[in-house]
Parts: sequence; C-alpha cells; structure tokens
Amino acid sequence: MFSFDFLDDVRRMNKRQVLNFGMIVSSALMIWKGLMVATGSESPIVVVLSGSMEPAFHRGDLLFLTNRIEEPIRVGEIVVFRIEGREIPIVHRVLKIHEKQNGDIKFLTKGDNNAVDDRGLYKQGQHWLEKKDVVGRARGFVPYIGIVTILMNDYPKFKVISLCHPASHQKCLDASSNCRWEYKSAPSFRHPVIGTS
Repeated sequence: MFSFDFLDDVRRMNKRQVLNFGMIVSSALMIWKGLMVATGSESPIVVVLSGSMEPAFHRGDLLFLTNRIEEPIRVGEIVVFRIEGREIPIVHRVLKIHEKQNGDIKFLTKGDNNAVDDRGLYKQGQHWLEKKDVVGRARGFVPYIGIVTILMNDYPKFKVISLCHPASHQKCLDASSNCRWEYKSAPSFRHPVIGTS
C-alpha cells in the first residue's frame, strides 16, 4: 500500500532547505536552457541507449550535441534525429546525401553496427531524413557515464532504491517493488532489502 509519510518529511523541512532545493532546481534548469541556446540543440546532451553505433559509441555513452542550422550535413557525420511517431531520438551515422536542384538536402542514416540502412525505422513511406528531423550532431562524448539513466529505465527497482535515500526515509513506499528498509548492525545505517515481507 502506498503511504504519504514523505509529506511529513517535507513539512518538517525548514524554509532554508526549501529555498536551497529551489535554487538547485532553478540553477539546473538555467544551465540546461543555456546549453540549448549555446548549442542550438533542443537536447544538447543525450545517452546512447542501444549498441547500434558500436564500436564508435557504446550503450551508456553520454553524447554532447550541437545543431547549427548553417552547417551542412556531411556523409560520415553522426547525427541524433527524431522520427515522427517515435518518442526516443536515434543516434546514427549519415550514409548518403541527396541534394535536390532547389538546394534542399535529404539524407539516409545507418547504425555502424547494423546490417542495413535506417529506411525500416523511418515513418512508412519516408525514405530520407531532412534537416528538420535532426536534434543535433555528435561533437564529443564521455564513455559509459549515462549508464545510470539506462539502469533507472530498464530496472525500476534500481530507481526505487536510489530514490529511497536511507537518510530521509524510514521505509521505501513503492508497494510494487517489495522494497523495505531494515536496520543492520548500527541503528544509524539502513540499507534496502529487496524481496517479499
């Protein structure tokens, strides 16, 4: 059963703690918006979610993106793009470019670790991507640092454990996770135990 005991903790927080928390959240939002403006990308940092770009990028790599409209898209460049009807953007390499006589550019992508191009991933009837589909272009990366994001998405219990911080909660309140706090050796130290009660 879900309990709202955490609301008691929130009520006990003093004004300074609430203000500090608000400052942290607003600072993070300002930094994110600043990165969006500086890079020209709606999502300046993304995590690679699959192995389709190995060996260039591995699952969990954190990519830094830019998306300058004036820069032409080139064959071999790694782009992050959205497909209509799909929520999660895809990180793949530009395989071919098709330039029309009026100057419009369309391009085809493929994952380095995939056997075929991405036409099977595109919206039905779509054979090429356009600049409007691009979220950003990979400019740098940090290996495996985004694995925490993947773990939280793939394993909901990991999210529950990491969010149920022992310093502020007596019990982990997510009933579906079968997670509870037990005291071990020292009363001031608690750790999560997964299993049924």
